[in-house]
Amino acid sequence: MTPLPRLMVAPNGARRSKADHPALPITDDEVVATARACQAAGADGIHLHIRDAQGRHLIDAARYRALLDRLQVDVPGMYLQVTSESAGRYEAADQRAMMRVLQPRHVSVALREMVRLPSDWPAARDFYHWAAGAGVEIQHILYSPDEVRSFVIAIETGRIPGRHHLVQLVQGTYADDARGAFDLQDYLTHLDPGCGHSFDWMLCAFGDSETASLVAAARQGGKARVGFENSFQNADGSKAVDNAARVREVDAALRAFVSQPA
Repeated sequence: MTPLPRLMVAPNGARRSKADHPALPITDDEVVATARACQAAGADGIHLHIRDAQGRHLIDAARYRALLDRLQVDVPGMYLQVTSESAGRYEAADQRAMMRVLQPRHVSVALREMVRLPSDWPAARDFYHWAAGAGVEIQHILYSPDEVRSFVIAIETGRIPGRHHLVQLVQGTYADDARGAFDLQDYLTHLDPGCGHSFDWMLCAFGDSETASLVAAARQGGKARVGFENSFQNADGSKAVDNAARVREVDAALRAFVSQPA
């Protein structure tokens, strides 16, 4: 399984628009240009959302394939991850169908969207096992310590196969940024290698605490996802001019952490 990138940019997400920030990329051309700028600024991965002609969130295998083909040429070596997010527009069956057609190398999948009710587990289990066999590497999105606990139970019971797992921890929400967010350690308590599994994990965080939260994750062995999907703000509270500016700040902060003497 390919290791997660050190620093992944999430440049747009499913919900925000140019009314929120004029530099938020919406079209495929804008996403490609943003990917180039962010790779030059220090990002080695990108989390991809696409939009329809009205700017609404879209999951479409043909559109994704065309964008991935462009990015493989324009940002060679970059880790390219598509999202399967529902964003209130899609059901789990729609999400699974898109992934089965596209068969992306890397995709993010929220456990809470695959399993909304206990009765969803048979279809979810079939999907997770299909993905493992098809070489589709899933980064599991987990929004709370309780979801981490549920995820660990699922891998221990074989509903989600494998011994090594890619994880995305989410700290904060659109509604309240990082205020009231769970402490990082509350998530990590459940990702115990003693359970016989290993985890390659990444953090994303909301609001002006994004940079500090990502550095704190690096100190715990995690990786970082930064960008306008989660925050427009620099560490000093100012608004970043574009995604590349957020990448540069976090890249510098991570490099400063690594260079510090033990």
